[in-house]
Amino acid sequence: MGVSERILLVEDDREIARIVCDFLRKAGYFVTWSSTGKEGWEDFRQEAYDLVLVDLMLPEMDGFTLCKSIRLESDVPILIISARHEQESLVQGLDIGADDYVTKPFRLEELHARICSHLRRYRRYLGKDKQGHQTSYFHGLKLDFSKEAAYLDNEPLLLTAKEKDLLLLLAKNPFKTFAKSELYQHIWQQDDQNGNNTVTVHIKGLRTKLKDEMRSAKYIQTVWGVGYRFIGEPIL
Repeated sequence: MGVSERILLVEDDREIARIVCDFLRKAGYFVTWSSTGKEGWEDFRQEAYDLVLVDLMLPEMDGFTLCKSIRLESDVPILIISARHEQESLVQGLDIGADDYVTKPFRLEELHARICSHLRRYRRYLGKDKQGHQTSYFHGLKLDFSKEAAYLDNEPLLLTAKEKDLLLLLAKNPFKTFAKSELYQHIWQQDDQNGNNTVTVHIKGLRTKLKDEMRSAKYIQTVWGVGYRFIGEPIL
């Protein structure tokens, strides 16, 4: 076990990171180490991982924000490793999508056992996933999530990078309402400084290419005073 599986470790303590990386690599895993939350997010988006280990107290982007961002994009197992023992931190971590919570100091053998358990469940989940990474919707839209491609009436949609990111994020979380500020922070990875208008402009461009009228939305619905949500009806 672990021969081909890729693990992302996001930990700012160099000594802890070295010990965990050495242990997991000897166990046969391919491990990438990120020392900040922002670096971890960039690494996650560049490669495909089977499991992510995240510390909570990280520079640039805290572990809670990183976990939330990852969960919006992927169902990959997330294990929090943190020195924070407060019940509130544990509950908050699990609420935003983490699968497990290990407090420091921890035994490497225990960490490994939990990793093995979550990887087994993730493999079963992938085997049962019927979406096939492609979903067709009524009114002509088809999304290929693995290739990050979109088609309308069997023709490729020529989207900008940000339009594509917005569409895939919304479609991966159907009927979840995203605030404009939340979309801006997630897609642009910046604090919301006039970001609402940026999101509005990109949503408008996306709707035009989708031929999706705001008053009779088929895919992207405006939730007045809040933001947007994806309402596309999949063809089963």
